[in-house]
Amino acid sequence: MSTLRFHKELYSGMAVDAAMKRFERFATFEVADDASHWAVDVQAKRAEHQVQIERELGNFALGLTIERGGPDVAEDA
Repeated sequence: MSTLRFHKELYSGMAVDAAMKRFERFATFEVADDASHWAVDVQAKRAEHQVQIERELGNFALGLTIERGGPDVAEDA
């Protein structure tokens, strides 16, 4: 298991949620939230895919954030 940290000034919370939903058939996720980050514990269902899923999750969340025009700190705080 690994923990990815998504800074709230860079990522949309909605995008992080959507990315986790998109990859839920490949991994399980647990989210913790603090003032500045969403911390996502990632556990791939197949160990050999762990690194790839982590990278794809981050890329997907970033892409969705960009599509929606960037993070909305007021909404996600």
